[in-house]
Amino acid sequence: MFYILSMPLPTPLERLLAEYPSLLVGYSGGVDSALVAVVARRVLGSQRTVAAIGRSASFPSYQRQQALDIARQFDVRLFEIDTHELDDADYVANAPSRCYFCKRELWTRLCALAERHGMAAVADGTNADDIGDHRPGLAAAAERRVRAPLAEAGYTKAMVRAEARALRIPIWDAPASPCLSSRILYGLSVTPARLAQVERCEALLRALGVSGDLRVRHRGGEARIEVSARQFGRLRAQRDVIARGFLDLGFERVTLDLDGYRRGSLLAAAEPRIELLAERA
Repeated sequence: MFYILSMPLPTPLERLLAEYPSLLVGYSGGVDSALVAVVARRVLGSQRTVAAIGRSASFPSYQRQQALDIARQFDVRLFEIDTHELDDADYVANAPSRCYFCKRELWTRLCALAERHGMAAVADGTNADDIGDHRPGLAAAAERRVRAPLAEAGYTKAMVRAEARALRIPIWDAPASPCLSSRILYGLSVTPARLAQVERCEALLRALGVSGDLRVRHRGGEARIEVSARQFGRLRAQRDVIARGFLDLGFERVTLDLDGYRRGSLLAAAEPRIELLAERA
């Protein structure tokens, strides 16, 4: 008797990446770029795959460590390179187009890194759901001919998470975490001090057990917290701890956004309902 062993069919992402001679992945440690890096390593091998992190004050330290851990777990060759978007006055000015200047700096450096290491293509973690969003950085990627294999293969965020889960990538269900600059009110300049305030406030909330999507929006003297409505009770129960921590970090006022977390809230024209959690006397 003969048995025919069926092999799992390659996924659309695997088929697409197999066409690349070699690849450098712009790698943030989020689930999207992690999936691209891990699948590229599986398909192309260790010598034809490189992941690269752009380090700056806007990149959260916990996310960098997460990225390092995943690269180590899946044997992805990794480089770290410093980026200098904070030297760009257009980036620091923090207009709604800020992300373009950040990505222009990132892709200029990563494309040069790819060339030095003989990588034929450069890719990011943009997925199909991202295409319609307010993402000025996509224009910078297009200028440098950065590929978006997830979007090209038609992967939505849900598909990304499903494939990442199947590959046992531990952050398959982790909430999105864009750069810290995305928390700062448009028109308020981006500075290392403000980025540090946001990072330390969000770390405090995580340490208190706040989970899921979380943003601390820097509004000058005010820190506005965005979380899902399920987390409101935890925040209110820890009001005194949050007040001490945030005010000690230099904020004058702490508020809770009662509309909850949502993408693009800094672009919204209408002011949300807010609850005052703390205010300096």
